[in-house]
Formats: sequence, C-alpha cells, structure tokens
Amino acid sequence: MCGIVGYAGPRDTVEVLLEGLGRLEYRGYDSAGVAVVGAEGVSSRKRGGKLGVLRSSLDDAPLPESGIGIGHTRWATHGGPTDENAHPHLGDDGRLALIHNGIIENFAELRAELAEAGETFTSDTDTEAAALLLGRLHREHGDLRSAMLALVGRLEGQFTLLAVHLDEPDVVVGACHNSPLLVGFGEGEQFLASDVSAFVRYTPTARALGNDEIAVITPTGVEVIGFDGEPIPGETFEVTWDAAAAEKGGWSSFMAKEVSEDPEAVANTLRGRIVDGLPSLGELGALDDETLRGIDRVQIVACGTAAYSAMVGEYAIETWARIPVEVDLAHEYRYRDPIVDERTLVISISQSGETMDTKMAVQHAIEQGARTLSICNTQGSTIARASEAVLYTHAGPEVAVASTKAFLAQVVGLLLTGLHIARVRGTMTDEAIREVTEALEALPDQLRTLLAEQGEIRELAQWMSDTRSVLFLGRHVGYPVALEGALKLKELSYIHAEGFAAGELKHGPIALIEPGQVVFVVVPSPRHQQGLHAKVVSNIQEIRARGARVIAVAEAGDAAVMPYANQVLRIPLTLPLLEPVLSVVPLHVFALELATAKGLDVDQPRNLAKSVTVE
Repeated sequence: MCGIVGYAGPRDTVEVLLEGLGRLEYRGYDSAGVAVVGAEGVSSRKRGGKLGVLRSSLDDAPLPESGIGIGHTRWATHGGPTDENAHPHLGDDGRLALIHNGIIENFAELRAELAEAGETFTSDTDTEAAALLLGRLHREHGDLRSAMLALVGRLEGQFTLLAVHLDEPDVVVGACHNSPLLVGFGEGEQFLASDVSAFVRYTPTARALGNDEIAVITPTGVEVIGFDGEPIPGETFEVTWDAAAAEKGGWSSFMAKEVSEDPEAVANTLRGRIVDGLPSLGELGALDDETLRGIDRVQIVACGTAAYSAMVGEYAIETWARIPVEVDLAHEYRYRDPIVDERTLVISISQSGETMDTKMAVQHAIEQGARTLSICNTQGSTIARASEAVLYTHAGPEVAVASTKAFLAQVVGLLLTGLHIARVRGTMTDEAIREVTEALEALPDQLRTLLAEQGEIRELAQWMSDTRSVLFLGRHVGYPVALEGALKLKELSYIHAEGFAAGELKHGPIALIEPGQVVFVVVPSPRHQQGLHAKVVSNIQEIRARGARVIAVAEAGDAAVMPYANQVLRIPLTLPLLEPVLSVVPLHVFALELATAKGLDVDQPRNLAKSVTVE
C-alpha cells in the first residue's frame, strides 16, 4: 500500500519527490523518506511519522542538489513505523538506495543468506534484504539494469521496487510484480510512481507497466523490458484531470471536498452512456450482445466500500436482467472454489484498480474461463487492463482514505450495467428502461440539493461527539447503505458501529438496544412493491419501545415514519432501486462531521491506507 515516486530530470529533485509523496500519502503515512544521487554520493533522509516530519527535517538540513532521486511514503508491514524501518534502504556500502511497495515473502531466507555473507541489517523490514542483495548483484553485474533483472528472479511475493546507484547518476530503475508502477513521460524529464497523481502536475502522458516488467528512466528517455530482459512495447494514455483536482482547494479536508463532488462524480459516470434514454456502453467491447445473452450467472467481487456498492448492484441486476447474481468479498472468492465457467460474468469493482485481493479474484476468474468486466476509477490500472472490458467511473481522484464519491459512482456504474444487460436480454422494455434512465439523469441535481441541506447532520454530529456506539439498520438496498454507514463511522471515528439487515433485528441484535442507544434506520420508500416500508416502521417501533434514539433516513413526504423517529433526515424522491445514491450521503456527512467534532484526521485515519495492494 506504500506510495513510491522516482524522478530523473533538471528540476529540484527533492521538491519533486516531496510533492509526489504528498499526493501519494493516502497510500500510507506511517513514515517517509527520500534519496538522491549527487556529487557527494547517495544522500538519504527518512523519518517515522507523517510526511510533514520529513519535510521539517529537510528544511532544517537540506540534501545536496541532484537531478535524480526516489521517494517513499510507508504503510508499515514488516517492522514498526520508525526512522530505521522507513525507506529508502541502502546497499553496496551506501552507494545504492532502494524503496519498495509490497511484501517479499522469502525475506527471512534472504536475510539469513545475506547475514551469513557478512551483511549487517539496521532495520526489521523485508525491504532491507532486497536492498542489500541488489547491492551485491550490482557489484557482480556492473550496472543497475542487469542487477535488477537478477534481483527479481530471487524475490517471492508481490513488489514494486525503485533503485538508484552512485555509479549511474542519471538512472532510476523500477520493477513491478503484482504491484502497480506507472511511467510519466515529460520533456527532458521522466517519472516513475505508483499513481499518476504523483507526476500529473508535470505531464499528463503516462504508461502503466504490466506485470513482471522493468522500467529504466533517464532524463532523456525510458526503456521497458520484461523480467526476461526483452524489450516490451506499450501504449501511453493521457490523464484526463489536472493536478488541481487532487488538491483541497480551500476545503477543510479532502473528504469534505470529495463529498461535495458527489454530483459531478455521478454526472461524469453517466456522461455519454445514455443515448435517447437507453444505456449505451460501447466500452464493453468483447462483451458484445451475443456474449451477454449467453451469460447465465453474474458474480461481483469487491472489498470494503466497493463490496457494499456491489450489493446494491446485486439487487438491481437481478430485478432488471432476471439473472442470478452473487456478491463475494474478493479475498474469500478464490478460496471458496466458486463455480465459474465461460457463461459466468465476473464484475470486479475497485476505485484504484490495484486492490490486491480483487486483482487475484479476477485472475482466478480468468483462469476458470469466465468473462470479466471491471468497474474502476483509475486509468491504466492493473485490474482494468486484466479484464476483458472496463467501465471507468470518471469520478476524478479520491485522496481521502474513506471512500465517498467513488461509492456513488460505482453504484451508478452497476445500475448502468444492469440496465444494459436487461436491454440485451429483453427482460425490460425500452419504456421501462427510459423510466430508470430519466431518474438516473436527475440524480446529480438531487445530490446538489441534498448536500445543501446537511446543516442538521452537522448539528447532530456535534451533539453526539462523545457517543461510544451507533447501530445502523436497513432492508433491501437500504441494507448495504447501513453497512456503508457503519464502516465509515468505524474508519473515521474509531467507535463501535455495526450495520444490520433490519429483518435480523429480532434474531439477536435487538439485545444490543438499551436506553439512549443511537440507531440510524434507512427507511425504504413507501412505494416499494414488496411492502417493506411498513415492516421497517415496525422495527423502529420495537427499538423505540426499548429506549433507542432513532434517526431515520427517509424519502421526502414519508409521513408514516415521523411519529416513531426522534429525527428524520429527508432525501429527494427517486426510484426505490436508486435510493442508495441519495440515502448514503447523510451517513457519509455524519461520519465526517462526527470525526471532525472529535478532533480526528478524517483524511488519514489510523492504521489505514486507501489502496490495499498486499494480501
């Protein structure tokens, strides 16, 4: 999950690295470090703590000027977040520096081998073994490119590595295996990073490396080879947003900014994909109409927030396309040995497109012959490239660790997919589809109205700043919204929060209700065909009778809930299957405001990183 950046060019290298790390800090913020190559040798500085600690150290004692360097921001795996365990790590008697994202699974074996050979370790990390071994291989092979080729043959696990060496003061070499690495192509300067946000200020032109590839950059060029040493041609792409999109822009936090961008995220996901009231998903490519008509099962794989968006998609696709849908947590998918064949469509959902568990689930699906579709926000990501087709959400960069606008965009992407499959399979008339697309196209304006009316939630969060436990209830598509609300509160406020299917209440969870217990209830529309509204109102009466404080999220005009809820948060009218796009917003805002009231860092919650690139 760590963030890595490399640079070769004429700019102030340390400043380029620090700016890149600032944009990558969502990937880890336990420690940070940089290394540059200059006339005085390899100079390195690393510090435990957030990036600001490293910045202060460099302000007090700057590193020498250089035109080449590497930088790292860490999410700790092997060894605690200390100065010693921070990256870069050195090799070849300090003539080489290396940084690493991932896990080297055979590090203990390598450490033992290196210790026996006389190498001394100064950290508890797996990375230092790679640095020391690369240093020895450089002495043997004489150049960094050849040494890196030899090193990757010795490593097991998943990794991205960047390295510099004193003997090659204009070269950065990077390698990736089951971990992301992108090249940025500039004029007289080149970049390497785990995310384009690290270099988009300087160039929008990028190339995502494939698995088992090595990139060698100098100020004047880029070479990409495979782990077999053979050149690999590849295509570049243009990043469609600029650096300002990944900045706070005056907001108190990235999360606050990203919540405010919900309407644009939904609008961008819809843009160009509804033509004459019907879904138009030309990007599905190989998943043509004939293929989709032959599908007899859909499996959706995702983790965390993306898994809750998948649950909403499950209801919609089954209702509209009349095809069985299963949602799997990606980290459990391949281990349960699912039934998969060429008539199975596996849809993966990942904001970053680099989530390791989801990536491995997709690979398993491919090996079993399934057809694959990715719903993703990041151009050129590994999961998107591995899948037969990709539906980009175009939500723009999401920097805050707690995902908000990406959830909404993922739900909308799934709704579009469900409508498209329904149309292809003939399970909905064009008239019925147009009713849904009209409601979809109304969502951005409804979100703008909803976001302008969240003062009540902010007051509620202030009042509840010392709350120790919050429960969430929902039914049908309200159930995954309840789970998402609980997850956000856990992530940001570090208090007990749990989401339940409201129908399960009497099967055990009602024992948690005591006087004063706060319960958010996502109330289904009274217009819901299955009559769930009355059942959920009955649930509210049951928990109120036991002293709960009930905060209901209900559609405008729902009067039946008012006598039984302590507080009602209103959302605009839409179709029942589309309600999660609206009903989740008050829960996101509540989690943000409660964490803020507690004085917590909403962008960088403890122990978390946004892009989970290790299993």
